[in-house]
Amino acid sequence: MGRLRSKVEILTLLVLVILAIPSKVPAIRTDIGFARIITSCNTTVPGRYLISDSNGYVCSALSLDSSSSCCPTGGEQFACQGCNLASKCCNSYEYCVSCCLDPSRTREDLVTKVKIAKPITAGTYASAFDYCVGRCRHNSASVVHENAYASNFHHCFSMHQNSSEPKESKTEARLTGIDVLVGRPGESCESVCRSRGQSCLSNMLSLLNRCDILQKYMRCKNGCYVSMGADQPAEVAEDAPSHLNPGACLYTQMEERLFCEGSHQHTRRLCPCA
Repeated sequence: MGRLRSKVEILTLLVLVILAIPSKVPAIRTDIGFARIITSCNTTVPGRYLISDSNGYVCSALSLDSSSSCCPTGGEQFACQGCNLASKCCNSYEYCVSCCLDPSRTREDLVTKVKIAKPITAGTYASAFDYCVGRCRHNSASVVHENAYASNFHHCFSMHQNSSEPKESKTEARLTGIDVLVGRPGESCESVCRSRGQSCLSNMLSLLNRCDILQKYMRCKNGCYVSMGADQPAEVAEDAPSHLNPGACLYTQMEERLFCEGSHQHTRRLCPCA
């Protein structure tokens, strides 16, 4: 009897020990993890094909995130497709805005001090995005007449090309009153100006003999190079032989050889007429 009682006590003690050990029950935590951060974007007015957002991405309007109004971030940020980085001009409005938003090209602390319009009472841009959206709409200096442009690169974001700047560059000031015309392949500036009832101003050719000026009036899609021909400043025609570098702009370092009469069958001259 005593032995049985002893066994019962031992079993009871074991049960108490087991119950005293805390059990570890696996469970699914539903309160852990990182909250998804939803950022919202400003965007350009949707164009025919593209839209750009304030993060510097370009996408189609259909791929825009409906909750954040942001473009997908898988593409290139601050893309400059179709832009001439020397002149800061682009052939696409959306890529002009995207390229302009790159902090290495546009400093927000500077552009937010730029006046939106010429009058003293005009306000300033609220952000880099506002600046890029407003500045890229068009470059008034590249307008030939009404809605015609001298170059496809007429969306520009340089701080120094807008009419709200206090001063024009010395070159632009000296070209005031002069018609800058682009000739046909093989045509001399003398012929270009005469066809408009004007004369070619040979003393003004040196003002046009610069890459930034050539890029303002011509596409120069294959770059800008020094040349020694008598037809400078000029652009090589698109249908020129490949060894002549079609689409390239040409200027000379020997300005004493700039003449209105020069021509080349495969180049289009840039001419000052009055």
